[in-house]
Amino acid sequence: MTDKKQLLHLVMGGRVTDPQTMQFQDLNAIEVVGIFPDYPTALEAWRGAAQRTVDDAEMKYVIVHLHRLLDPGAEGK
Repeated sequence: MTDKKQLLHLVMGGRVTDPQTMQFQDLNAIEVVGIFPDYPTALEAWRGAAQRTVDDAEMKYVIVHLHRLLDPGAEGK
């Protein structure tokens, strides 16, 4: 077993009021794609979700770096 550091990432998305912002129209309608153990896995999930809605400019999916929120001082270590 390897002791690879777990870097959690959340992939989520929904309809935004303006494609240039992160202001979601309806917080109750946000889709949580999932929580992933590393960035490459999260990126693959994000691409899949974003590709499903590529023709809808008001749909936006993002990757949230949960590990930065859970341990903000660890980035430089």
